[in-house]
Amino acid sequence: MRKEESTKHLLQKGGSRSAFSGKLGYVLAVAGSAVGLGNIWRFPYLAAKYGGGIFLLTYLILMLTFGYALIVSETALGRMTKRSPVGAFGTFGKSIPFRFGGWINAVIPMLIVPYYSVIGGWVVKYLFEYLRGGTKTLAQDDYFAGFISNGMEAEFWFLLFSLLVVAVLFAGVKQGVERVSKIMMPLLVILAFFVAVYSMTRPGALAGVKYFLIPNFENFSWMTVVAAMGQMFYSLSIAMGILYTYGSYIKEDVDIEKSTKQVEVFDTAIAMLAGLMIIPAVFAFSGGDPDTLKAGPSLMFITIPKVFASMGFGTGAGILFFLLVLLAAVTSAISLAESGVSTFEDQLGFSRHKSTLLMGAVIVLFGSASALGFGVLDFVTLLGMSILDFFDFLTNSLMMPVAALSTCVLVTRVVGLKKIAQEVEQSSEFKRKKMYGFFMRYLAPVCILIILFSSIASVLGWITM
Repeated sequence: MRKEESTKHLLQKGGSRSAFSGKLGYVLAVAGSAVGLGNIWRFPYLAAKYGGGIFLLTYLILMLTFGYALIVSETALGRMTKRSPVGAFGTFGKSIPFRFGGWINAVIPMLIVPYYSVIGGWVVKYLFEYLRGGTKTLAQDDYFAGFISNGMEAEFWFLLFSLLVVAVLFAGVKQGVERVSKIMMPLLVILAFFVAVYSMTRPGALAGVKYFLIPNFENFSWMTVVAAMGQMFYSLSIAMGILYTYGSYIKEDVDIEKSTKQVEVFDTAIAMLAGLMIIPAVFAFSGGDPDTLKAGPSLMFITIPKVFASMGFGTGAGILFFLLVLLAAVTSAISLAESGVSTFEDQLGFSRHKSTLLMGAVIVLFGSASALGFGVLDFVTLLGMSILDFFDFLTNSLMMPVAALSTCVLVTRVVGLKKIAQEVEQSSEFKRKKMYGFFMRYLAPVCILIILFSSIASVLGWITM
């Protein structure tokens, strides 16, 4: 009884805290977090590489089960404790395992947002060049490599993007994060729709639409499942501390289950629109050769500019596309950085402005290393990877599965499924409660371990991703 009273006291010890104004602000902010470069940049090339329609089907199944369970867990724990990840874990225990679970969830976004902002800077650069009419220049084979190897230029565009993110954070949760999300998310959907329609109506694009939407079970492999699970982490903002933080900002009347469904719909819609923007266009450009799509991360900055250069309306399409990507990148970068700001406020007792400045310093320090890693610092490699690629591998392939596993253990072994259900049921019917419990107790840990071991095996050369 004393332990329950102590826990209750800690849960009520939230104090004065920033908050979203209502349900819409929360949903759009979380959707903005989920809908980012993971959807626009990463999803299409993974879908192309791992089977098109069968990858899409696998991803949707995992998102509606495994992804749903983790979104609900992190959001409920955030609202229950009114704390960012470190504080949320610390509410239930002060021993090393609790500290580790909280800090790994908190550190991940702090390490992601710097290199994410570097890519955001690349997007700003490309948008600027399209606005200048440089469609043909951007389509040259060596343009992208030349740009990122020019350290000072890459650094400039990275700092410009970072300044935009920090400026929004300075404005606060309601006036900054929420307001930007309310403007950018609807605009992002409208732009994505128009660019997708334009792409699908190009000559030869129909083959790409079929490849992306119609499952072909002959294309299925075990790596389709592994890649879809990895993409789900990246796309849904799971195991990044973001959902703990945003959950701590919502009020008791926000329907967590309904909000999670809305985020799922938003995320899926944008991912599918991204696929319909890129895959049909590249099919049309390449004459139906799906191997062209397997260019990987370079697809957005090398292949797509070639596609636009081959179109009559290429400059306009380039402007719309990179404006869309910029909106997605900004909303996600804001959510990543916001998690860090919240952690500094909670753990160091800093004011919001002081915490924002500290987060900005972290972005500049680590981001500069990533921005210069293809030029001035190209001699620095970690596990054979550039600085940016190493941070991407470290966070997405190693730390995020461990963070997600720590959440599963916290929910099932410490807090208890019953208390999570009580938190959700304050404002929700929790129709998927049985499925949630089954996934958190049994399937989620297995899926997480598969991702972790597959990633390690891939780096060691045991399997080919």
